[in-house]
Amino acid sequence: MTTNKITFFSRFEADILSGKKTITIRDKSESYFQPNQELDVFTNETGRFFARIKVISVTPIQYNGLNEQHAMQENMTLTELKNVIREIYPNDDSFFVIQFQLI
Repeated sequence: MTTNKITFFSRFEADILSGKKTITIRDKSESYFQPNQELDVFTNETGRFFARIKVISVTPIQYNGLNEQHAMQENMTLTELKNVIREIYPNDDSFFVIQFQLI
């Protein structure tokens, strides 16, 4: 089942709207997005709509493969990125990098 909706924690809203955050790292349950798919973006906590994005690419990655480039695209340090990923997905090592742009 595909949906044209994605959620982000509200703490990422400003970075997404400013264009500083251009990727999101998700687990297999959210790996079904397709390039060129347009998504409505909502806050995870309250379900409030705040943007529309277009998926550029969806690329598999291992936790240990996360690097400074990913951190830059997330607008954080690599240490911060790895900590956030571990906080959200404590037991996973396989992820998908979803690159997107605001539309």
